[in-house]
Amino acid sequence: MATADNIFTQVISYQSHALAYLENSSCFISTANTEFKDFEKLEGNLGSTVSFDLTPRFMTANSLVATFQPAAQRVQNLTCDQSANVSFEYSAEQFIFNAEQYMDKFGKSASKELANKVEKDVATLCETAPYRFFGDGINQINSYTQLANALAMFRNYGAATDNTRGYLSDLSIPGIIASGLQQFALDRNNKDAMSWELGEFDQTKWYKSNLLPVHLAGTEGNQASTLTVVSVTKNADDAVITITFSGCNAANDANSVKAFDKFQFNDGVAGQPDMRYLTFIGHAVSGNPVQFAATANATSTAGSQVTVTVNPPLKASSGANQNINNEIAVGMTVQVLPDHRAGLITSGNQLFLAMPKLPNQIPFPTSNKSDPKTGVSMRMYYGSQFGQNAQGMIHDCLWGKTLVAENSMSVIFPK
Repeated sequence: MATADNIFTQVISYQSHALAYLENSSCFISTANTEFKDFEKLEGNLGSTVSFDLTPRFMTANSLVATFQPAAQRVQNLTCDQSANVSFEYSAEQFIFNAEQYMDKFGKSASKELANKVEKDVATLCETAPYRFFGDGINQINSYTQLANALAMFRNYGAATDNTRGYLSDLSIPGIIASGLQQFALDRNNKDAMSWELGEFDQTKWYKSNLLPVHLAGTEGNQASTLTVVSVTKNADDAVITITFSGCNAANDANSVKAFDKFQFNDGVAGQPDMRYLTFIGHAVSGNPVQFAATANATSTAGSQVTVTVNPPLKASSGANQNINNEIAVGMTVQVLPDHRAGLITSGNQLFLAMPKLPNQIPFPTSNKSDPKTGVSMRMYYGSQFGQNAQGMIHDCLWGKTLVAENSMSVIFPK
Protein backbone atom coordinates (compact mmCIF):
# COMPACT_ATOMS: atom_id res chain seq x y z
CA MET A 1 0.00 0.00 0.00
CA ALA A 2 2.87 2.35 0.82
CA THR A 3 4.36 1.68 -2.60
CA ALA A 4 1.09 2.51 -4.34
CA ASP A 5 0.74 5.71 -2.32
CA ASN A 6 4.29 6.67 -3.22
CA ILE A 7 3.66 6.07 -6.91
CA PHE A 8 0.48 8.14 -6.73
CA THR A 9 2.39 10.95 -5.02
CA GLN A 10 4.90 10.89 -7.87
CA VAL A 11 2.06 11.06 -10.39
CA ILE A 12 0.54 14.11 -8.67
CA SER A 13 3.93 15.77 -8.32
CA TYR A 14 4.78 15.18 -11.96
CA GLN A 15 1.42 16.40 -13.20
CA SER A 16 2.07 19.84 -11.74
CA HIS A 17 5.19 20.04 -13.91
CA ALA A 18 3.23 18.74 -16.88
CA LEU A 19 0.74 21.59 -16.58
CA ALA A 20 3.64 24.02 -16.80
CA TYR A 21 4.66 22.45 -20.11
CA LEU A 22 1.07 22.62 -21.34
CA GLU A 23 0.93 26.29 -20.43
CA ASN A 24 4.36 27.70 -21.15
CA SER A 25 5.27 25.92 -24.37
CA SER A 26 2.20 27.22 -26.19
CA CYS A 27 1.49 30.90 -26.81
CA PHE A 28 -2.20 30.46 -27.69
CA ILE A 29 -2.93 28.31 -24.64
CA SER A 30 -1.03 30.56 -22.26
CA THR A 31 -2.65 33.80 -23.46
CA ALA A 32 -6.24 32.63 -24.06
CA ASN A 33 -9.08 33.85 -21.86
CA THR A 34 -10.05 30.97 -19.56
CA GLU A 35 -12.97 32.75 -17.91
CA PHE A 36 -15.18 29.74 -18.63
CA LYS A 37 -12.72 27.09 -17.49
CA ASP A 38 -15.30 25.51 -15.11
CA PHE A 39 -18.50 26.43 -16.91
CA GLU A 40 -19.92 22.96 -16.23
CA LYS A 41 -20.30 24.18 -12.64
CA LEU A 42 -22.29 27.28 -13.57
CA GLU A 43 -25.79 27.30 -12.11
CA GLY A 44 -28.37 26.48 -14.77
CA ASN A 45 -25.78 25.33 -17.32
CA LEU A 46 -26.33 21.91 -18.83
CA GLY A 47 -24.30 20.09 -21.46
CA SER A 48 -20.98 20.98 -23.06
CA THR A 49 -21.85 24.49 -24.35
CA VAL A 50 -21.91 27.86 -22.63
CA SER A 51 -23.13 31.14 -24.16
CA PHE A 52 -21.67 34.57 -23.46
CA ASP A 53 -22.71 38.09 -24.39
CA LEU A 54 -21.27 40.10 -27.25
CA THR A 55 -21.39 43.90 -27.41
CA PRO A 56 -24.97 45.11 -28.12
CA ARG A 57 -25.40 47.33 -31.17
CA PHE A 58 -27.54 50.46 -31.53
CA MET A 59 -28.06 53.42 -33.89
CA THR A 60 -28.08 57.13 -33.07
CA ALA A 61 -31.09 59.24 -34.17
CA ASN A 62 -30.56 62.86 -35.22
CA SER A 63 -33.40 64.20 -33.11
CA LEU A 64 -34.59 64.78 -29.55
CA VAL A 65 -37.62 62.68 -30.39
CA ALA A 66 -36.90 59.09 -29.40
CA THR A 67 -37.52 56.32 -31.86
CA PHE A 68 -37.22 53.19 -29.79
CA GLN A 69 -35.20 50.36 -31.26
CA PRO A 70 -35.07 46.76 -30.07
CA ALA A 71 -32.44 45.92 -27.46
CA ALA A 72 -31.27 42.70 -29.07
CA GLN A 73 -28.93 40.45 -27.13
CA ARG A 74 -25.99 39.14 -29.12
CA VAL A 75 -24.45 35.89 -27.92
CA GLN A 76 -21.70 33.48 -28.94
CA ASN A 77 -21.27 29.85 -27.93
CA LEU A 78 -18.23 28.06 -26.54
CA THR A 79 -18.48 24.29 -26.87
CA CYS A 80 -16.11 21.73 -25.39
CA ASP A 81 -16.04 19.30 -28.28
CA GLN A 82 -12.35 18.39 -28.58
CA SER A 83 -10.48 15.69 -26.69
CA ALA A 84 -7.12 13.98 -26.94
CA ASN A 85 -4.88 11.59 -25.05
CA VAL A 86 -1.33 10.33 -25.06
CA SER A 87 -0.85 6.87 -23.57
CA PHE A 88 2.15 4.59 -23.08
CA GLU A 89 3.07 1.42 -21.22
CA TYR A 90 6.06 -0.12 -19.48
CA SER A 91 6.88 -3.29 -17.57
CA ALA A 92 6.54 -3.70 -13.83
CA GLU A 93 10.35 -3.85 -13.53
CA GLN A 94 10.74 -0.55 -15.34
CA PHE A 95 8.08 1.07 -13.17
CA ILE A 96 9.47 -0.21 -9.86
CA PHE A 97 13.16 0.40 -10.44
CA ASN A 98 13.09 3.36 -12.79
CA ALA A 99 9.75 5.05 -12.13
CA GLU A 100 11.08 8.54 -11.61
CA GLN A 101 13.41 8.42 -14.62
CA TYR A 102 10.73 6.99 -16.92
CA MET A 103 8.16 9.51 -15.75
CA ASP A 104 10.68 12.25 -16.39
CA LYS A 105 11.58 11.07 -19.89
CA PHE A 106 8.30 9.69 -21.19
CA GLY A 107 5.93 11.83 -19.15
CA LYS A 108 7.45 15.11 -20.30
CA SER A 109 7.34 14.01 -23.92
CA ALA A 110 3.72 12.90 -23.56
CA SER A 111 2.74 16.21 -21.97
CA LYS A 112 4.48 18.24 -24.65
CA GLU A 113 2.84 16.18 -27.39
CA LEU A 114 -0.58 16.75 -25.81
CA ALA A 115 0.12 20.46 -25.35
CA ASN A 116 1.00 20.85 -29.02
CA LYS A 117 -2.17 19.02 -30.03
CA VAL A 118 -4.28 21.51 -28.06
CA GLU A 119 -2.18 24.46 -29.22
CA LYS A 120 -2.50 23.48 -32.88
CA ASP A 121 -6.26 23.16 -32.55
CA VAL A 122 -6.66 26.55 -30.83
CA ALA A 123 -4.44 28.12 -33.51
CA THR A 124 -6.93 27.06 -36.22
CA LEU A 125 -9.07 30.00 -35.06
CA CYS A 126 -6.60 32.27 -36.89
CA GLU A 127 -8.00 30.79 -40.10
CA THR A 128 -11.63 30.07 -39.26
CA ALA A 129 -12.86 32.96 -37.11
CA PRO A 130 -11.81 36.37 -38.57
CA TYR A 131 -13.38 37.87 -41.68
CA ARG A 132 -10.91 40.77 -41.92
CA PHE A 133 -7.26 40.32 -42.80
CA PHE A 134 -3.97 42.08 -43.44
CA GLY A 135 -1.55 40.77 -46.08
CA ASP A 136 -1.98 39.21 -49.50
CA GLY A 137 -0.45 35.76 -49.07
CA ILE A 138 2.20 36.56 -51.69
CA ASN A 139 4.43 39.20 -50.11
CA GLN A 140 6.13 38.43 -46.81
CA ILE A 141 5.33 40.48 -43.71
CA ASN A 142 8.82 41.40 -42.56
CA SER A 143 8.90 44.92 -41.11
CA TYR A 144 7.73 46.98 -38.17
CA THR A 145 6.01 49.30 -40.65
CA GLN A 146 3.79 46.46 -41.84
CA LEU A 147 2.92 45.54 -38.25
CA ALA A 148 2.03 49.18 -37.56
CA ASN A 149 -0.15 49.28 -40.69
CA ALA A 150 -1.90 46.07 -39.64
CA LEU A 151 -2.64 47.50 -36.20
CA ALA A 152 -3.86 50.76 -37.72
CA MET A 153 -6.36 48.89 -39.89
CA PHE A 154 -7.38 46.68 -36.97
CA ARG A 155 -8.11 49.69 -34.75
CA ASN A 156 -9.58 51.88 -37.49
CA TYR A 157 -12.53 49.48 -37.76
CA GLY A 158 -12.99 49.53 -34.01
CA ALA A 159 -11.28 47.39 -31.41
CA ALA A 160 -11.04 46.90 -27.68
CA THR A 161 -8.16 48.98 -26.36
CA ASP A 162 -6.89 46.46 -23.81
CA ASN A 163 -4.93 43.22 -24.14
CA THR A 164 -4.00 43.61 -27.80
CA ARG A 165 -2.01 40.57 -28.90
CA GLY A 166 -0.45 39.53 -32.18
CA TYR A 167 0.51 35.99 -33.18
CA LEU A 168 3.05 35.80 -35.99
CA SER A 169 4.84 33.12 -37.95
CA ASP A 170 8.18 32.33 -36.31
CA LEU A 171 9.77 32.54 -39.76
CA SER A 172 8.78 36.22 -40.06
CA ILE A 173 10.46 37.36 -36.84
CA PRO A 174 14.09 37.64 -38.10
CA GLY A 175 13.08 39.86 -41.02
CA ILE A 176 10.96 42.13 -38.83
CA ILE A 177 13.72 42.57 -36.27
CA ALA A 178 16.33 43.11 -38.99
CA SER A 179 14.17 45.90 -40.45
CA GLY A 180 13.90 47.49 -37.02
CA LEU A 181 17.64 47.42 -36.42
CA GLN A 182 18.04 49.75 -39.39
CA GLN A 183 15.90 52.39 -37.66
CA PHE A 184 17.16 54.91 -35.12
CA ALA A 185 15.44 53.46 -32.06
CA LEU A 186 18.25 52.72 -29.62
CA ASP A 187 16.35 51.29 -26.66
CA ARG A 188 14.12 49.05 -28.76
CA ASN A 189 16.94 47.91 -31.02
CA ASN A 190 19.22 47.06 -28.10
CA LYS A 191 16.47 44.94 -26.58
CA ASP A 192 15.56 43.26 -29.88
CA ALA A 193 19.18 42.56 -30.81
CA MET A 194 19.81 40.92 -27.44
CA SER A 195 16.68 38.75 -27.37
CA TRP A 196 15.89 38.45 -31.09
CA GLU A 197 12.23 38.60 -30.08
CA LEU A 198 9.63 41.29 -30.77
CA GLY A 199 8.15 41.57 -27.28
CA GLU A 200 5.92 44.66 -27.15
CA PHE A 201 5.39 47.16 -29.98
CA ASP A 202 2.64 49.72 -30.61
CA GLN A 203 0.74 48.80 -27.43
CA THR A 204 0.66 45.19 -28.55
CA LYS A 205 2.31 42.06 -27.19
CA TRP A 206 3.69 39.91 -29.97
CA TYR A 207 4.08 36.16 -29.91
CA LYS A 208 5.61 33.75 -32.40
CA SER A 209 4.37 30.30 -33.33
CA ASN A 210 5.43 27.47 -35.59
CA LEU A 211 1.91 26.01 -35.45
CA LEU A 212 -0.05 28.65 -37.37
CA PRO A 213 -2.62 27.01 -39.66
CA VAL A 214 -2.11 26.81 -43.42
CA HIS A 215 -5.22 27.61 -45.43
CA LEU A 216 -5.52 25.83 -48.78
CA ALA A 217 -7.55 28.17 -50.93
CA GLY A 218 -9.87 27.31 -53.78
CA THR A 219 -9.12 27.64 -57.48
CA GLU A 220 -10.22 31.29 -57.67
CA GLY A 221 -7.71 32.34 -55.05
CA ASN A 222 -4.82 30.36 -56.44
CA GLN A 223 -5.52 31.44 -60.02
CA ALA A 224 -5.91 35.12 -59.02
CA SER A 225 -9.37 35.23 -60.57
CA THR A 226 -11.18 38.57 -60.63
CA LEU A 227 -14.77 37.73 -59.73
CA THR A 228 -17.64 40.03 -60.73
CA VAL A 229 -20.88 40.41 -58.77
CA VAL A 230 -23.91 39.01 -60.62
CA SER A 231 -26.54 38.96 -57.87
CA VAL A 232 -27.05 38.81 -54.11
CA THR A 233 -29.53 37.34 -51.66
CA LYS A 234 -30.47 38.98 -48.37
CA ASN A 235 -31.81 37.89 -45.01
CA ALA A 236 -34.75 39.35 -43.09
CA ASP A 237 -32.50 42.13 -41.76
CA ASP A 238 -31.78 43.31 -45.34
CA ALA A 239 -28.18 42.08 -45.09
CA VAL A 240 -26.45 40.25 -47.94
CA ILE A 241 -25.78 36.63 -47.01
CA THR A 242 -24.82 35.16 -50.41
CA ILE A 243 -23.19 36.67 -53.49
CA THR A 244 -23.14 35.08 -56.93
CA PHE A 245 -20.03 35.88 -58.97
CA SER A 246 -19.07 35.37 -62.60
CA GLY A 247 -15.53 35.02 -63.92
CA CYS A 248 -14.57 31.70 -62.38
CA ASN A 249 -11.41 30.08 -63.70
CA ALA A 250 -13.30 26.98 -64.84
CA ALA A 251 -16.83 25.63 -65.08
CA ASN A 252 -18.12 22.86 -62.81
CA ASP A 253 -15.09 23.18 -60.54
CA ALA A 254 -15.72 21.53 -57.17
CA ASN A 255 -12.70 23.39 -55.77
CA SER A 256 -13.75 26.85 -56.95
CA VAL A 257 -14.13 28.30 -53.43
CA LYS A 258 -13.13 26.72 -50.14
CA ALA A 259 -14.56 27.39 -46.70
CA PHE A 260 -12.70 30.28 -45.01
CA ASP A 261 -11.41 31.70 -48.29
CA LYS A 262 -10.94 35.44 -47.78
CA PHE A 263 -12.31 38.02 -50.25
CA GLN A 264 -11.81 41.77 -50.71
CA PHE A 265 -13.77 44.22 -52.88
CA ASN A 266 -11.61 46.02 -55.42
CA ASP A 267 -11.26 49.81 -55.53
CA GLY A 268 -11.39 51.84 -58.71
CA VAL A 269 -13.93 49.76 -60.61
CA ALA A 270 -15.47 51.89 -63.38
CA GLY A 271 -18.93 53.15 -62.47
CA GLN A 272 -18.77 51.65 -58.96
CA PRO A 273 -18.08 53.27 -55.58
CA ASP A 274 -15.27 51.99 -53.40
CA MET A 275 -16.59 49.68 -50.70
CA ARG A 276 -15.68 50.47 -47.08
CA TYR A 277 -16.66 49.03 -43.74
CA LEU A 278 -18.37 51.29 -41.24
CA THR A 279 -16.80 51.54 -37.81
CA PHE A 280 -18.26 48.90 -35.52
CA ILE A 281 -19.34 51.54 -33.01
CA GLY A 282 -20.60 54.86 -34.39
CA HIS A 283 -21.29 53.64 -37.94
CA ALA A 284 -18.86 56.11 -39.56
CA VAL A 285 -17.17 55.22 -42.83
CA SER A 286 -13.81 53.65 -41.97
CA GLY A 287 -10.67 53.22 -44.05
CA ASN A 288 -11.10 49.45 -44.10
CA PRO A 289 -11.99 47.92 -47.49
CA VAL A 290 -14.89 45.50 -47.28
CA GLN A 291 -13.54 42.00 -46.72
CA PHE A 292 -15.41 38.81 -45.98
CA ALA A 293 -14.92 35.08 -45.61
CA ALA A 294 -16.67 32.17 -47.27
CA THR A 295 -18.49 29.99 -44.77
CA ALA A 296 -18.61 26.87 -46.94
CA ASN A 297 -17.12 25.22 -50.00
CA ALA A 298 -18.72 26.30 -53.29
CA THR A 299 -18.68 24.69 -56.74
CA SER A 300 -18.74 26.74 -59.91
CA THR A 301 -21.61 26.20 -62.34
CA ALA A 302 -21.62 25.37 -66.03
CA GLY A 303 -21.73 29.11 -66.66
CA SER A 304 -18.50 29.66 -64.67
CA GLN A 305 -20.41 31.30 -61.85
CA VAL A 306 -20.11 30.57 -58.15
CA THR A 307 -22.37 31.45 -55.22
CA VAL A 308 -20.55 32.27 -52.00
CA THR A 309 -22.12 32.34 -48.54
CA VAL A 310 -20.50 35.28 -46.76
CA ASN A 311 -19.42 36.05 -43.22
CA PRO A 312 -20.40 38.54 -41.92
CA PRO A 313 -23.75 39.48 -43.43
CA LEU A 314 -23.16 42.76 -45.31
CA LYS A 315 -25.78 45.43 -44.63
CA ALA A 316 -25.89 48.88 -46.26
CA SER A 317 -29.37 49.97 -45.16
CA SER A 318 -29.81 51.90 -41.92
CA GLY A 319 -30.00 49.94 -38.70
CA ALA A 320 -27.92 48.74 -35.78
CA ASN A 321 -26.28 46.06 -37.93
CA GLN A 322 -25.36 48.39 -40.82
CA ASN A 323 -21.70 47.70 -41.59
CA ILE A 324 -20.93 48.80 -45.19
CA ASN A 325 -21.17 52.17 -46.94
CA ASN A 326 -22.87 51.13 -50.20
CA GLU A 327 -25.18 48.43 -51.45
CA ILE A 328 -23.36 45.58 -53.18
CA ALA A 329 -24.11 46.12 -56.87
CA VAL A 330 -23.85 44.14 -60.08
CA GLY A 331 -20.46 44.82 -61.69
CA MET A 332 -18.44 45.21 -58.49
CA THR A 333 -15.40 42.93 -58.36
CA VAL A 334 -13.46 41.04 -55.72
CA GLN A 335 -10.15 39.22 -55.36
CA VAL A 336 -9.56 36.08 -53.31
CA LEU A 337 -6.48 35.24 -51.25
CA PRO A 338 -4.34 32.30 -52.43
CA ASP A 339 -2.96 29.55 -50.20
CA HIS A 340 -1.49 31.16 -47.09
CA ARG A 341 -0.46 30.78 -43.48
CA ALA A 342 -2.72 32.64 -41.03
CA GLY A 343 -1.58 34.56 -37.97
CA LEU A 344 -3.79 36.73 -35.77
CA ILE A 345 -4.33 40.08 -34.09
CA THR A 346 -6.96 40.25 -31.37
CA SER A 347 -7.82 42.46 -28.40
CA GLY A 348 -10.06 42.54 -25.36
CA ASN A 349 -9.32 38.95 -24.28
CA GLN A 350 -11.70 37.63 -26.93
CA LEU A 351 -9.83 34.38 -27.58
CA PHE A 352 -11.53 31.89 -25.26
CA LEU A 353 -10.31 28.48 -24.15
CA ALA A 354 -12.12 26.13 -21.77
CA MET A 355 -10.51 23.00 -20.35
CA PRO A 356 -12.87 21.50 -17.75
CA LYS A 357 -11.68 19.07 -15.13
CA LEU A 358 -12.31 15.48 -16.12
CA PRO A 359 -13.69 12.98 -13.57
CA ASN A 360 -11.50 10.50 -11.74
CA GLN A 361 -11.13 7.13 -13.46
CA ILE A 362 -12.17 4.94 -10.54
CA PRO A 363 -10.76 2.40 -9.63
CA PHE A 364 -7.55 3.58 -11.27
CA PRO A 365 -5.31 6.02 -9.37
CA THR A 366 -6.04 9.41 -10.94
CA SER A 367 -4.61 12.89 -10.65
CA ASN A 368 -6.72 15.66 -12.12
CA LYS A 369 -5.30 19.13 -11.70
CA SER A 370 -6.04 22.59 -13.05
CA ASP A 371 -3.65 25.50 -13.06
CA PRO A 372 -5.46 28.14 -10.96
CA LYS A 373 -4.04 31.02 -12.99
CA THR A 374 -4.66 29.88 -16.56
CA GLY A 375 -7.43 27.30 -16.23
CA VAL A 376 -5.32 24.72 -18.09
CA SER A 377 -6.44 21.27 -16.95
CA MET A 378 -5.09 17.78 -17.58
CA ARG A 379 -5.82 14.34 -16.20
CA MET A 380 -3.31 11.56 -15.58
CA TYR A 381 -4.18 8.02 -14.52
CA TYR A 382 -2.55 4.61 -14.63
CA GLY A 383 -3.34 0.94 -14.18
CA SER A 384 -2.15 -2.60 -14.77
CA GLN A 385 -3.06 -4.85 -17.64
CA PHE A 386 -4.18 -8.00 -15.89
CA GLY A 387 -1.65 -10.82 -16.20
CA GLN A 388 0.45 -8.99 -18.81
CA ASN A 389 3.25 -7.57 -16.61
CA ALA A 390 2.49 -4.15 -18.08
CA GLN A 391 1.57 -0.78 -16.61
CA GLY A 392 -0.26 1.79 -18.68
CA MET A 393 -0.34 5.55 -18.13
CA ILE A 394 -2.66 8.00 -19.85
CA HIS A 395 -2.51 11.79 -20.15
CA ASP A 396 -5.72 13.30 -21.50
CA CYS A 397 -7.77 16.47 -21.63
CA LEU A 398 -11.02 17.97 -22.94
CA TRP A 399 -11.26 21.46 -24.38
CA GLY A 400 -13.24 23.94 -26.42
CA LYS A 401 -12.27 27.21 -28.02
CA THR A 402 -13.80 30.21 -29.74
CA LEU A 403 -12.74 33.64 -30.99
CA VAL A 404 -14.98 36.69 -31.38
CA ALA A 405 -14.65 37.61 -35.05
CA GLU A 406 -15.34 41.33 -34.70
CA ASN A 407 -12.41 41.64 -32.29
CA SER A 408 -9.93 39.82 -34.48
CA MET A 409 -8.10 40.05 -37.80
CA SER A 410 -6.03 37.46 -39.65
CA VAL A 411 -2.42 38.29 -40.46
CA ILE A 412 -1.67 36.64 -43.79
CA PHE A 413 1.74 35.12 -44.55
CA PRO A 414 2.84 33.29 -47.69
CA LYS A 415 2.46 29.54 -47.27
